[in-house]
Formats: sequence, C-alpha cells, structure tokens
Amino acid sequence: MKYAIVKDSLVTNIVEWDGESEYTVDGELIQADENAWIGGEYNGSFVATPPTPDNGTYVEKRQAEYPPIGDQLDALLKHLNYRRTQGDELVQQLDDVIAEWLSVKSRHPKS
Repeated sequence: MKYAIVKDSLVTNIVEWDGESEYTVDGELIQADENAWIGGEYNGSFVATPPTPDNGTYVEKRQAEYPPIGDQLDALLKHLNYRRTQGDELVQQLDDVIAEWLSVKSRHPKS
C-alpha cells in the first residue's frame, strides 16, 4: 500500500509499506489516497491540488523573464549612440537606425 510521509502538514514523500513491519520515518505515516502528492498539504485529509508541470520551452521561459524587447533595444541604441558620439564609426545601416530612433525621441519627448 502507498503511504505518505507527512511532516508539519506537508507530504515529504510517498512510499510503499505493508502497514505492519517496522518502518521509521521523519514524520508521520498516513495511508495515501488519490489526492496525496509529494509537496502537497495534509490537514486531516490530503489536499488535491498538485502543481501544474511547467512544460514551456526554454524560449517561452526566457521570454517571460526578459525585459521587454523595446527596453532592450532602447538600451542598445543608447549605448551605440554614445559610442558614435565618442568617435566610433558604425555601419551606415546602424547609423541610419540611430538617426531615426533619435528623430522619434525628439518628436515624442518624455513628459
């Protein structure tokens, strides 16, 4: 039979046990039902809310945590514009992008 090892109201493990032989655990052995899961809560009965597995791809996980792309691009363009003002030469296409970016910022200043 399956038993949950419960400590401080949390299921720390689920084990197979015959219910009779000597078996020492750090916590209390409680016969598990379909609602018992490792990490779950036990408050006289098992709380049936197992966590949803995170099946997202690494791309989805990263996108959720990266700063917004506009902020990333703004930081890069600020740095490249600074380098340009310090005398670094940029490829023409990038120089054109920075000129347009500065023009937009000029037309729509922060209030």
